[in-house]
Amino acid sequence: MSTLSNRHDTAGWQALDRRHFLHPFTDTKALHATGTRVITRAEGVYLWDSDGRRLLDGMAGLWCVNIGYGRRELADVAAEQMRELPYYNSFFKTANPPAIALAELLAEVTPPHMNHVIYTGSGSESNDTIVRFVRRYWDVMGQPQRKTLISRWQAYHGSTVAAASLGGMTAMHAQGDLPIPGIVHIDPPYWYQLGGTQSPEEFGRTAAGWLEEKILELGPEHVAAFIGEPIQGAGGVIIPPESYWPEVERICRKYGVLLVADEVICGFGRTGNWFGCETFGFRPDLMAMAKGMSSGYLPIGGVMVADDIVRTMIESGGEFFHGYTYAGHPTCCAVAERNIRILRDERLVERVREDTGPYLQRRWRELERHPLVGEARGIGFIGALELVRDKATRARFDPLGEVGTLCRDFCFDNGLVMRAVWDTMIISPPLVMTRAEIDELIERANHCLDLTARALGIAC
Repeated sequence: MSTLSNRHDTAGWQALDRRHFLHPFTDTKALHATGTRVITRAEGVYLWDSDGRRLLDGMAGLWCVNIGYGRRELADVAAEQMRELPYYNSFFKTANPPAIALAELLAEVTPPHMNHVIYTGSGSESNDTIVRFVRRYWDVMGQPQRKTLISRWQAYHGSTVAAASLGGMTAMHAQGDLPIPGIVHIDPPYWYQLGGTQSPEEFGRTAAGWLEEKILELGPEHVAAFIGEPIQGAGGVIIPPESYWPEVERICRKYGVLLVADEVICGFGRTGNWFGCETFGFRPDLMAMAKGMSSGYLPIGGVMVADDIVRTMIESGGEFFHGYTYAGHPTCCAVAERNIRILRDERLVERVREDTGPYLQRRWRELERHPLVGEARGIGFIGALELVRDKATRARFDPLGEVGTLCRDFCFDNGLVMRAVWDTMIISPPLVMTRAEIDELIERANHCLDLTARALGIAC
């Protein structure tokens, strides 16, 4: 264990945390009453806290540690790059070898019509960049009135001002006078919650139709782009019916609206393909990336842009007044390139598609037998459990969110990291998880569901 981890015991770290560290998405008053969980080390798919307890990380950090923890290759390449060129900017007609090499590799693994990348530092920055870029594109095209972007309720695209506006999280909007002008929302393709008596296939077409209705309401000449996560992750792992995305693409092409895939969660293998748009069969014009791009080892993101759009922007000439200090950061790019090569060379994406992903989904669906679970759904290495009061009617608990929080806390107390979105329990494990570790995840999840049911007085 490192010297830094040994510097304090748990109480000491918690005291310092209370004094100095403001956490994201946190009720600070409530956190101070209980104290933080201090994670000190990790290996493979496991974490250890400052009291030495081991947890199975069912969330891959925050949807991002695709190749698992403890990969020395990434530490070595970071150290080597930091010794040679730790940082330089990409402004003023300047580049660096890691940024160029990563761009070449990204062109190889992303869809064939995408061969150019704009670097960012995070998914939020990627989606902010998309807002700027699509509006600039329509200016260049001589249609400056096309400024509105359409997104979806329960979407999550980041927490910066533009990205949070794109997102459909009403609690975030309420605290920031959001969304900013020029961003509107439609309902998500959430069959379990909104599908009613329709079959998933019928509902997928209905949900896609909401996009066409919104375009016509706004006037196609005013709509710049539609943005969506292939699977809405933080919104509760909303997996659209197979009929949804092809119909969305058809509608976008019909009205000349740019189609943007937010691949921050789905990208780099999580759905069993390199990108979620490949899993669902659609061709985006722009694609936001982050998280699995470096497996979270260093912060980096990017936007892939379709070749025809790049040609238009280049031929128009003129400067795009946008960029970041750390865009193309050489150390982050070197680590991301090595991470992607590991994903490719160890065939982790194929393994998720052909072996461990199908196995996880078979085992995950067994949890639907539990009296608390109304639906168990998933694709690849992502899954959700709907916790409901009545399975037959899909009736929710009231107030919404308390049962999910209860289950999440049981998970932490019993060695499993599983996240709660209201009363939906979700997972997104590292892609290196083995069948034996999947069995452990299912066993722990089932045990925590039992504990939750007992606390609610429900027989199981």
